[in-house]
Amino acid sequence: MNSTIRNIQLTAVMFVLVATVIAFLLEIKDMYLERSIELADLLLMFIYIEVIGLVRSYWETRSVRISYPMVIAITALARYIILQDKNDDPSNLVYISSAILIVAIATVIIRLRNSKFLKIDDKKTNDI
Repeated sequence: MNSTIRNIQLTAVMFVLVATVIAFLLEIKDMYLERSIELADLLLMFIYIEVIGLVRSYWETRSVRISYPMVIAITALARYIILQDKNDDPSNLVYISSAILIVAIATVIIRLRNSKFLKIDDKKTNDI
């Protein structure tokens, strides 16, 4: 049963990888056809690269490092701020910036929880 579940997980991860690579290539094609490269395009491509890194990490360790999705979330929120229309409610900018700050603080806490600097002896180190 465990091997069946593992195979399903690996198949799903391969699907995510293939879909991400296709989306990355389509983004490059769109930039080529439009003859324009904008910051939003670059940030979206960076998100794709982070997802590919997440897949690689999962494939090597068979576990998801929680810091990868958190970095992806920060990048996606920053991209949203950059793409925000000037006519949008300014309070949305404060809310999204607060969300970035919260995720960044959580990332630091997760990274430090197994740190030798804090002298916390935790046997589980696959999340850092």
